[in-house]
Amino acid sequence: MISDDKISEVRERAGILEVVADYVRLRKSGANYQGLCPFHGEKTPSFNVNPARGIFHCFGCGVAGTSSPSS
Repeated sequence: MISDDKISEVRERAGILEVVADYVRLRKSGANYQGLCPFHGEKTPSFNVNPARGIFHCFGCGVAGTSSPSS
């Protein structure tokens, strides 16, 4: 099992935007970045990343997550 300390270290070193951008083509839209959701097929972007808050959310399928250790 991976220790909580190691998970925290990875979260501190790798921002959510950089990690998601390795898998999804993102385009800036206001304070957020948008792209096609990697969790379901879609033709118009509904997947959003907010780097300031450390969260992502797909308004199409409802998948969401955070880079903060409390969630």
